[in-house]
Amino acid sequence: MGVFSSTDATATGHEQVIFCQDKHTGLKAVIGIYSTALGPALGGTRFYPYASEEDAVRDVLDLSRGMAYKNALADLDLGGGKAVIWGDPEQIKTEPLLRAYGRFVESLGGRYYTACDVGTYVSDMDIVARETRYVTGRSVEHGGAGDSSVLTAWGVYQGMRAAAEHQWGTPTLAGRRVGVAGLGKVGKHLTKHLLDDGAKVVATDVSPKALDWVRSTYPQVDLVPDGTELITSDIDVYAPCALGGALNDDTVPALRATVVAGAANNQLAHPGIEKMLADRGILYAPDYVVNAGGVIQVADEIEGFNFERAKLRATRIFDTTREILTLADSEGVPPAVAADRLAERRMAEVGRLRSIHLRRHS
Repeated sequence: MGVFSSTDATATGHEQVIFCQDKHTGLKAVIGIYSTALGPALGGTRFYPYASEEDAVRDVLDLSRGMAYKNALADLDLGGGKAVIWGDPEQIKTEPLLRAYGRFVESLGGRYYTACDVGTYVSDMDIVARETRYVTGRSVEHGGAGDSSVLTAWGVYQGMRAAAEHQWGTPTLAGRRVGVAGLGKVGKHLTKHLLDDGAKVVATDVSPKALDWVRSTYPQVDLVPDGTELITSDIDVYAPCALGGALNDDTVPALRATVVAGAANNQLAHPGIEKMLADRGILYAPDYVVNAGGVIQVADEIEGFNFERAKLRATRIFDTTREILTLADSEGVPPAVAADRLAERRMAEVGRLRSIHLRRHS
């Protein structure tokens, strides 16, 4: 089977899919560039032990497409891309592997900017940056923005506030029960925002360390054993904050929440889930809208990072979410469809301007 048919990149509309391998370090990576209509593609690097190469490729295709839409709705002049490194970061992540990966990113000449994602951290980006200029999410000590989960969580909270206003008439989670699935980098910060707002938090995580952390830090949080019990709990808002696909044919019928707003990418397991949610009267705040705070943070780093400026931009996720929910009502479509339409319109209208020739001075 050929590369194009195996990745189905042409069918998904991707501009470019790059396979990277360095046998000496064990690096196996795939970089997906969905669109550069608005500018260079920006998206993080996920380091994960996929069950198969096919799973890794499918993930990078889905994630890079999502980044294009996310960046468009975040009002960034950046396209959408993503990368995955196939393997267990606890077993194979080394400085040589990360630097090899950085060389591949550099070889793209600025078509793709990378950053952190699941399995990669600020310290990793500092290493990658030793081999490429096209990396964001670096440490403050190296002139970067630091941990992007800070503004990711802030943006999710803003999107959740907009959804609460749309559903219940007031932009607050005070008195609401919010189920947080995943207490990782983003879930921890989101939990604090929710508690500060007066929400009651119910949470779960597969990591014993994460559960121990929340027990000691926020003992008022109710913990449940697993995601299934969280979904069927008596909650008002469900916040998926781990890996994608949380909303599927099994979980949506069992979900008791009336609002979904979380940090995870690609929460809808397949097309049609958005209609299932709408048919059940569940308001879905599209994931790539509300979780854009992180990419806003690392994108600001390209200009020369200013936290207050980036936070102000992430706060506007409230307004974007409100606009999308209002548009969805007026057009009689699910919010995910309304969000797609807005993103596609901006990519088409602004991307068209690239046809206006500019003379370059030597």
